[in-house]
Amino acid sequence: MVKLSVVVPFYNVRTYAPDTLRSLRDNAREDFEFLLVDDCSSDGTAALLARAERELPGAVVLRHEKNGGLATARNTGIDAARGEYVTFLDGDDWLAPGYYSRLVAQIEELGCDFLRTDHVQCTGNQRSVQRVPHGRRGEVLDPRTAILPTTRSTSVDYAFAWAGIYHRRLVERGLLHFTDGLRTAEDRPWIWRLHRQAESFAVVGLLGVYYRRGVATSLTQIGDVRQLDFIRAFDQVIEETAQDPNSAELLPKAVRTYCAIISHHLGNSERFEPAVARKLRTMSAGALKRMPQDILNEALDSMDSGRASRLRRLRGRTASLGSAGAAA
Repeated sequence: MVKLSVVVPFYNVRTYAPDTLRSLRDNAREDFEFLLVDDCSSDGTAALLARAERELPGAVVLRHEKNGGLATARNTGIDAARGEYVTFLDGDDWLAPGYYSRLVAQIEELGCDFLRTDHVQCTGNQRSVQRVPHGRRGEVLDPRTAILPTTRSTSVDYAFAWAGIYHRRLVERGLLHFTDGLRTAEDRPWIWRLHRQAESFAVVGLLGVYYRRGVATSLTQIGDVRQLDFIRAFDQVIEETAQDPNSAELLPKAVRTYCAIISHHLGNSERFEPAVARKLRTMSAGALKRMPQDILNEALDSMDSGRASRLRRLRGRTASLGSAGAAA
Protein backbone atom coordinates (compact mmCIF):
# COMPACT_ATOMS: atom_id res chain seq x y z
CA MET A 1 0.00 0.00 0.00
CA VAL A 2 1.20 3.52 -0.81
CA LYS A 3 1.68 5.48 2.41
CA LEU A 4 2.30 8.96 0.93
CA SER A 5 1.50 10.60 -2.41
CA VAL A 6 3.50 13.74 -3.18
CA VAL A 7 1.95 15.98 -5.88
CA VAL A 8 4.55 18.19 -7.61
CA PRO A 9 3.45 20.47 -10.49
CA PHE A 10 6.16 21.73 -12.86
CA TYR A 11 5.89 24.52 -15.40
CA ASN A 12 8.97 25.96 -17.11
CA VAL A 13 11.25 25.57 -14.08
CA ARG A 14 14.22 23.87 -15.77
CA THR A 15 16.67 25.97 -13.75
CA TYR A 16 15.26 24.84 -10.40
CA ALA A 17 13.79 21.39 -11.11
CA PRO A 18 17.10 19.52 -10.60
CA ASP A 19 17.24 20.72 -6.96
CA THR A 20 13.60 19.71 -6.46
CA LEU A 21 14.13 16.26 -7.96
CA ARG A 22 17.34 15.62 -5.98
CA SER A 23 15.51 16.47 -2.76
CA LEU A 24 12.72 14.05 -3.66
CA ARG A 25 15.32 11.34 -4.15
CA ASP A 26 16.60 12.11 -0.65
CA ASN A 27 13.06 11.50 0.62
CA ALA A 28 12.25 8.37 -1.38
CA ARG A 29 10.81 5.33 0.36
CA GLU A 30 9.36 2.16 -1.11
CA ASP A 31 5.86 3.14 0.04
CA PHE A 32 6.05 6.75 -1.27
CA GLU A 33 4.99 7.90 -4.73
CA PHE A 34 5.95 11.16 -6.46
CA LEU A 35 3.36 12.43 -8.94
CA LEU A 36 5.28 14.83 -11.21
CA VAL A 37 2.76 16.90 -13.18
CA ASP A 38 4.20 18.58 -16.29
CA ASP A 39 1.82 21.48 -16.97
CA CYS A 40 2.81 21.72 -20.65
CA SER A 41 6.33 23.05 -20.09
CA SER A 42 8.22 24.38 -23.11
CA ASP A 43 11.71 25.02 -21.67
CA GLY A 44 13.21 21.54 -21.29
CA THR A 45 11.53 20.72 -17.98
CA ALA A 46 9.74 17.78 -19.65
CA ALA A 47 13.05 16.08 -20.47
CA LEU A 48 14.18 16.36 -16.85
CA LEU A 49 10.93 14.77 -15.69
CA ALA A 50 11.23 11.95 -18.23
CA ARG A 51 14.66 11.14 -16.80
CA ALA A 52 13.32 11.37 -13.24
CA GLU A 53 10.58 8.88 -14.09
CA ARG A 54 13.29 6.37 -14.97
CA GLU A 55 15.67 7.10 -12.09
CA LEU A 56 13.62 8.36 -9.13
CA PRO A 57 11.97 5.55 -7.12
CA GLY A 58 8.20 6.01 -7.02
CA ALA A 59 8.11 8.72 -9.70
CA VAL A 60 5.18 8.94 -12.12
CA VAL A 61 4.99 11.72 -14.73
CA LEU A 62 1.56 13.09 -15.62
CA ARG A 63 1.48 15.41 -18.65
CA HIS A 64 -0.93 18.17 -19.61
CA GLU A 65 -1.43 18.86 -23.30
CA LYS A 66 -2.19 22.47 -22.49
CA ASN A 67 -1.18 24.69 -19.59
CA GLY A 68 -3.90 24.77 -16.93
CA GLY A 69 -2.22 26.51 -14.01
CA LEU A 70 -1.20 25.38 -10.56
CA ALA A 71 -4.67 24.54 -9.23
CA THR A 72 -5.51 22.31 -12.19
CA ALA A 73 -2.09 20.63 -12.08
CA ARG A 74 -2.50 19.83 -8.40
CA ASN A 75 -5.95 18.36 -9.09
CA THR A 76 -4.43 16.09 -11.73
CA GLY A 77 -2.04 14.77 -9.10
CA ILE A 78 -4.75 14.38 -6.46
CA ASP A 79 -6.89 12.37 -8.89
CA ALA A 80 -3.98 9.97 -9.50
CA ALA A 81 -2.88 9.72 -5.87
CA ARG A 82 -3.07 6.30 -4.20
CA GLY A 83 -1.55 7.16 -0.83
CA GLU A 84 -3.07 7.05 2.62
CA TYR A 85 -1.72 10.60 2.93
CA VAL A 86 -1.23 13.38 0.38
CA THR A 87 1.12 16.34 0.36
CA PHE A 88 2.33 18.91 -2.15
CA LEU A 89 5.55 20.50 -3.34
CA ASP A 90 6.10 23.17 -5.99
CA GLY A 91 8.51 22.46 -8.84
CA ASP A 92 10.94 25.23 -7.86
CA ASP A 93 11.16 24.41 -4.12
CA TRP A 94 13.07 21.68 -2.29
CA LEU A 95 13.15 19.51 0.84
CA ALA A 96 15.47 18.50 3.65
CA PRO A 97 16.60 14.84 3.44
CA GLY A 98 14.21 12.47 5.21
CA TYR A 99 11.62 15.19 5.82
CA TYR A 100 8.63 13.24 4.50
CA SER A 101 9.26 10.26 6.77
CA ARG A 102 9.23 12.60 9.77
CA LEU A 103 6.09 14.31 8.47
CA VAL A 104 4.22 11.00 8.09
CA ALA A 105 5.31 9.93 11.56
CA GLN A 106 3.90 13.15 13.04
CA ILE A 107 0.43 12.85 11.49
CA GLU A 108 0.23 9.13 12.33
CA GLU A 109 1.06 9.91 15.94
CA LEU A 110 -1.60 12.65 16.16
CA GLY A 111 -4.26 10.91 14.02
CA CYS A 112 -5.84 14.10 12.65
CA ASP A 113 -7.33 15.02 9.26
CA PHE A 114 -4.51 17.40 8.40
CA LEU A 115 -1.29 18.75 9.80
CA ARG A 116 0.28 22.18 9.24
CA THR A 117 4.02 22.86 9.45
CA ASP A 118 6.45 25.76 9.48
CA HIS A 119 8.80 26.31 6.51
CA VAL A 120 12.02 28.03 5.47
CA GLN A 121 11.67 30.97 3.09
CA CYS A 122 14.61 31.43 0.73
CA THR A 123 15.21 34.74 -1.05
CA GLY A 124 18.55 34.67 -2.81
CA ASN A 125 21.06 33.65 -0.13
CA GLN A 126 18.83 34.74 2.75
CA ARG A 127 16.94 32.20 4.86
CA SER A 128 14.15 32.89 7.33
CA VAL A 129 11.83 30.57 9.24
CA GLN A 130 8.14 31.25 8.62
CA ARG A 131 5.84 29.86 11.29
CA VAL A 132 2.19 28.87 11.20
CA PRO A 133 0.37 31.73 13.00
CA HIS A 134 -1.06 29.40 15.62
CA GLY A 135 0.34 29.11 19.11
CA ARG A 136 -0.79 25.64 20.21
CA ARG A 137 1.59 23.00 18.85
CA GLY A 138 1.26 19.22 18.81
CA GLU A 139 -2.38 19.31 19.94
CA VAL A 140 -5.34 18.02 17.91
CA LEU A 141 -7.98 20.73 17.55
CA ASP A 142 -11.16 21.65 15.69
CA PRO A 143 -9.98 23.53 12.55
CA ARG A 144 -12.83 26.04 12.85
CA THR A 145 -11.31 27.35 16.08
CA ALA A 146 -8.21 28.48 14.16
CA ILE A 147 -10.03 30.83 11.72
CA LEU A 148 -10.51 33.74 14.13
CA PRO A 149 -9.79 36.33 15.50
CA THR A 150 -10.66 38.73 12.70
CA THR A 151 -7.94 41.30 13.31
CA ARG A 152 -4.98 38.95 13.69
CA SER A 153 -3.18 36.64 11.28
CA THR A 154 -4.44 33.09 11.74
CA SER A 155 -4.06 29.67 10.17
CA VAL A 156 -6.32 30.53 7.19
CA ASP A 157 -3.85 33.30 6.29
CA TYR A 158 -1.04 30.72 6.11
CA ALA A 159 -2.40 29.08 2.99
CA PHE A 160 0.65 27.24 1.61
CA ALA A 161 -0.60 23.82 0.52
CA TRP A 162 2.89 22.29 0.72
CA ALA A 163 3.26 23.29 4.38
CA GLY A 164 1.42 20.24 5.65
CA ILE A 165 0.07 16.75 5.05
CA TYR A 166 -3.51 15.58 4.50
CA HIS A 167 -5.31 12.30 5.17
CA ARG A 168 -6.93 10.54 2.22
CA ARG A 169 -10.39 10.89 3.80
CA LEU A 170 -10.24 14.59 2.87
CA VAL A 171 -9.97 13.59 -0.80
CA GLU A 172 -12.92 11.24 -0.42
CA ARG A 173 -14.97 14.03 1.21
CA GLY A 174 -14.18 16.42 -1.67
CA LEU A 175 -12.19 18.82 0.50
CA LEU A 176 -8.70 18.57 -0.97
CA HIS A 177 -9.23 19.61 -4.59
CA PHE A 178 -8.55 23.16 -5.75
CA THR A 179 -10.74 25.42 -7.89
CA ASP A 180 -9.82 24.52 -11.48
CA GLY A 181 -8.30 27.31 -13.53
CA LEU A 182 -7.26 29.65 -10.71
CA ARG A 183 -3.81 30.99 -11.62
CA THR A 184 -3.09 32.66 -8.30
CA ALA A 185 -4.53 32.63 -4.75
CA GLU A 186 -5.71 29.07 -5.54
CA ASP A 187 -4.93 28.07 -1.97
CA ARG A 188 -7.22 30.68 -0.34
CA PRO A 189 -10.64 29.04 -0.97
CA TRP A 190 -8.92 25.71 -0.35
CA ILE A 191 -7.57 26.55 3.13
CA TRP A 192 -10.83 28.20 4.20
CA ARG A 193 -12.80 25.13 3.13
CA LEU A 194 -10.43 22.83 5.04
CA HIS A 195 -10.79 24.87 8.21
CA ARG A 196 -14.56 25.10 7.93
CA GLN A 197 -15.32 21.49 7.03
CA ALA A 198 -12.52 19.16 8.18
CA GLU A 199 -12.94 17.63 11.63
CA SER A 200 -9.46 17.82 13.12
CA PHE A 201 -6.05 19.38 12.58
CA ALA A 202 -2.81 20.12 14.38
CA VAL A 203 0.23 22.35 13.99
CA VAL A 204 3.78 21.07 14.51
CA GLY A 205 7.12 22.85 14.49
CA LEU A 206 8.64 20.59 11.85
CA LEU A 207 10.96 22.24 9.30
CA GLY A 208 11.86 20.65 5.98
CA VAL A 209 10.29 22.59 3.09
CA TYR A 210 12.46 25.28 1.48
CA TYR A 211 10.25 27.81 -0.31
CA ARG A 212 12.03 29.77 -3.03
CA ARG A 213 10.90 33.43 -3.26
CA GLY A 214 11.70 35.89 -6.05
CA VAL A 215 11.66 33.35 -8.89
CA ALA A 216 11.29 35.31 -12.13
CA THR A 217 8.77 32.86 -13.62
CA SER A 218 6.55 32.84 -10.52
CA LEU A 219 3.19 34.57 -10.85
CA THR A 220 3.97 36.53 -7.70
CA GLN A 221 6.71 38.24 -9.75
CA ILE A 222 4.71 38.73 -12.95
CA GLY A 223 2.33 41.69 -13.29
CA ASP A 224 0.00 40.31 -15.91
CA VAL A 225 -3.72 39.62 -15.89
CA ARG A 226 -3.34 36.20 -14.28
CA GLN A 227 -2.60 37.94 -10.99
CA LEU A 228 -6.18 39.21 -10.93
CA ASP A 229 -7.46 35.70 -10.26
CA PHE A 230 -7.13 36.62 -6.58
CA ILE A 231 -10.48 38.40 -6.97
CA ARG A 232 -12.21 35.26 -8.21
CA ALA A 233 -10.55 33.29 -5.41
CA PHE A 234 -11.69 35.64 -2.65
CA ASP A 235 -15.16 36.02 -4.16
CA GLN A 236 -15.39 32.25 -3.67
CA VAL A 237 -14.21 32.56 -0.05
CA ILE A 238 -16.90 35.18 0.65
CA GLU A 239 -19.65 33.24 -1.13
CA GLU A 240 -18.90 29.93 0.62
CA THR A 241 -18.36 31.52 4.03
CA ALA A 242 -21.70 33.34 3.71
CA GLN A 243 -23.39 29.92 3.50
CA ASP A 244 -21.73 28.65 6.68
CA PRO A 245 -23.95 28.22 9.77
CA ASN A 246 -21.56 30.53 11.64
CA SER A 247 -21.32 33.09 8.85
CA ALA A 248 -22.02 36.01 11.20
CA GLU A 249 -18.82 35.18 13.09
CA LEU A 250 -16.63 34.18 10.13
CA LEU A 251 -17.55 36.69 7.41
CA PRO A 252 -15.83 39.67 9.09
CA LYS A 253 -12.54 37.76 8.93
CA ALA A 254 -13.05 36.86 5.26
CA VAL A 255 -14.04 40.41 4.28
CA ARG A 256 -11.16 42.02 6.17
CA THR A 257 -8.63 39.64 4.61
CA TYR A 258 -10.06 40.32 1.14
CA CYS A 259 -9.76 44.08 1.77
CA ALA A 260 -6.16 43.71 2.91
CA ILE A 261 -5.24 41.78 -0.25
CA ILE A 262 -6.97 44.32 -2.51
CA SER A 263 -5.15 47.17 -0.76
CA HIS A 264 -1.83 45.34 -1.13
CA HIS A 265 -2.28 44.96 -4.89
CA LEU A 266 -3.48 48.54 -5.34
CA GLY A 267 -0.44 49.77 -3.42
CA ASN A 268 1.84 47.82 -5.78
CA SER A 269 -0.05 48.53 -8.99
CA GLU A 270 3.05 50.02 -10.66
CA ARG A 271 4.34 46.48 -11.25
CA PHE A 272 1.32 45.72 -13.42
CA GLU A 273 1.04 46.50 -17.09
CA PRO A 274 -1.02 49.75 -17.48
CA ALA A 275 -4.07 47.99 -18.89
CA VAL A 276 -3.93 45.38 -16.12
CA ALA A 277 -3.58 48.09 -13.46
CA ARG A 278 -6.75 49.75 -14.77
CA LYS A 279 -8.53 46.40 -14.75
CA LEU A 280 -7.30 45.81 -11.20
CA ARG A 281 -8.92 49.05 -10.02
CA THR A 282 -12.18 48.31 -11.85
CA MET A 283 -12.41 44.73 -10.57
CA SER A 284 -11.42 45.75 -7.04
CA ALA A 285 -14.13 48.41 -6.99
CA GLY A 286 -16.63 45.79 -8.11
CA ALA A 287 -15.43 43.45 -5.36
CA LEU A 288 -15.96 46.14 -2.69
CA LYS A 289 -19.46 46.72 -4.01
CA ARG A 290 -20.30 42.99 -3.79
CA MET A 291 -19.21 42.63 -0.16
CA PRO A 292 -21.76 42.89 2.66
CA GLN A 293 -21.63 46.66 3.19
CA ASP A 294 -22.11 46.68 6.94
CA ILE A 295 -19.26 44.18 7.38
CA LEU A 296 -17.13 46.14 4.90
CA ASN A 297 -17.63 49.32 6.95
CA GLU A 298 -16.49 47.51 10.09
CA ALA A 299 -13.47 46.09 8.26
CA LEU A 300 -12.37 49.49 7.00
CA ASP A 301 -12.79 50.99 10.47
CA SER A 302 -10.51 48.29 11.92
CA MET A 303 -7.68 48.73 9.38
CA ASP A 304 -4.75 51.13 9.55
CA SER A 305 -5.36 54.54 8.00
CA GLY A 306 -3.19 53.95 4.93
CA ARG A 307 -4.97 50.83 3.73
CA ALA A 308 -8.41 52.04 4.77
CA SER A 309 -7.96 55.39 2.95
CA ARG A 310 -6.86 53.64 -0.24
CA LEU A 311 -9.96 51.45 -0.23
CA ARG A 312 -12.32 54.29 0.73
CA ARG A 313 -11.01 56.41 -2.13
CA LEU A 314 -11.67 53.59 -4.58
CA ARG A 315 -15.09 53.01 -3.08
CA GLY A 316 -15.91 56.74 -3.21
CA ARG A 317 -14.91 57.10 -6.86
CA THR A 318 -17.13 54.15 -7.72
CA ALA A 319 -20.07 55.67 -5.87
CA SER A 320 -19.50 59.02 -7.59
CA LEU A 321 -19.40 57.43 -11.02
CA GLY A 322 -22.56 55.49 -10.23
CA SER A 323 -24.39 58.66 -9.10
CA ALA A 324 -23.25 60.56 -12.18
CA GLY A 325 -24.47 57.76 -14.42
CA ALA A 326 -27.84 57.67 -12.67
CA ALA A 327 -28.24 61.46 -13.00
CA ALA A 328 -27.41 61.34 -16.68
